[in-house]
Parts: sequence; structure tokens; C-alpha cells
Amino acid sequence: MNISLKGKKALVGGSSKGIGEAIARQLAASGASVTLMARNEARMKAIVSELDTDLGQLHQYLVIDFSDFEGFKTTLTRYFKNNTVDILVNNTQGPQAGGALEKNVDDYQEAFDLLFKSVVFTTQLALPHMQQQHWGRIINVASISVKEPLNYLALSNSIRAAVVTWAKSLAYDVAKDGITVNSTLTGYFDTDRIAQLNSKKAEKLGISTDEVRSNMEEQVPMKRIGKPEEYGYLAAFLASNQAAFITGTNIPIDGGLLKSL
Repeated sequence: MNISLKGKKALVGGSSKGIGEAIARQLAASGASVTLMARNEARMKAIVSELDTDLGQLHQYLVIDFSDFEGFKTTLTRYFKNNTVDILVNNTQGPQAGGALEKNVDDYQEAFDLLFKSVVFTTQLALPHMQQQHWGRIINVASISVKEPLNYLALSNSIRAAVVTWAKSLAYDVAKDGITVNSTLTGYFDTDRIAQLNSKKAEKLGISTDEVRSNMEEQVPMKRIGKPEEYGYLAAFLASNQAAFITGTNIPIDGGLLKSL
């Protein structure tokens, strides 16, 4: 099966590193013109210079801070005045770790702005073009914690669950327009985010980060954590014509970690 995204334009959030970067690279390798979206301009500039251009793609980047919702709205609105998007990958950095008893109402509001409002706002800007051309792909990067909550990620558990249920509703409404909406449920991947969480966990438990990682790998049936490029392959498939009949789904990518159906 040959996945071709030639002629498609993609906007990928959180794409200066980790899973977002891997998705952006694979979409470009499949022929899409990609706009990176993150805070680190220097890193995005470097990535843009490395993306595939063999099929005439034109890549760019958008400096944006998801944690500043008002600034985010202004920057993104300006972008969509001159750009259209065929493939939207909603992905942001995660909120601060911590249990339910450690977080207050303000923490939840910040997480809501970061994880939910940013996704809805971006999607609303991208949809008119997709509806007009009767083709579009919306991919929401979520977490396996929406099915099996992790007690040290109370903010992420709660708000990402809202994202995937909203996405299910949206998928029904736009299916007639040839637009698919799917959420990917992220397991353990070799990213800076995992390294940061493992460091905090190691400090809390009084053990080494190597031991934390080893314990994590042992939980996964495949006995390893994922490679970011493996995430890119899934995103490229969901963005393709081959996935035209897949919508409204929550797809785990976790090496078999989830025990629930």
C-alpha cells in the first residue's frame, strides 16, 4: 500500500519535538506540505530545513504558545486568513503532572484552555475549507489515560477525555462532508515528556530513573516503549485516502498496554 498525501496541506501542533515532530516528518515524507506549530522557533526552523520536498512540498512553521490562549487565538486567526488546511493534527504539550488532590480549580481551567479550547478553536478555523472541498482529516493526539486513568495525571485524564468525546460528536456531524475525525490514544513513547514524568516519579519514589523506565517497559506486553516514528506511520495512514471509512474512533497505540476493550 502506497500512502500519498501529495497536494495536501497539513498543520501539526506541538511539532518541534517528540510525537508531533515525528508526525510532521512522516506527513512530509508522504508528500504533504506541512506547517509546524510550537513555541521553539529555532528547532522548528531546523526541522523545516530537513523535511522532504521531493514532491514539491512547501513547508513552514508557526510560532505559537498553547498555554497562552488569547495569544494563541490571535496568531492562529491571522494564519488562517492566508492559509487552508486539509489535514489537522491537534497536539499540544501536556499539563503538569499530579494527582486529583494536588490540583485546584484554576489548574483545571488552565488545562481546559490548553487541551480542549485550543483543539476546538483550531478545528473550527480549519473546517470551512474541508467542508467546501468535501475532504478533510482531523487527528487528535490523546492518551490511553482516557480509558484507564493514570492517578498521577489527573488534569490530562480529565480534559483529554473531554476531547475524545467531543471528537466523537464532531465525527458524526461532518462525516457527510467527507471529513474524518479520529483520536489516537498514546501509550508510553520515548519522548522528552516521558523522561520528565519519569524523573518526577523517580524522585517521589526514591529510585533511579532507569528503574522507573525499566518498570514502565515491563508493563508493556512488547517489553519496550514506542518510537516516535511509529506514531508517525499511524497518523499518515489516518490522513490518507485509504482511511476514508475510518472515523469517530479512538485508536490506542501502546504496544498492547491497555487491558480494557
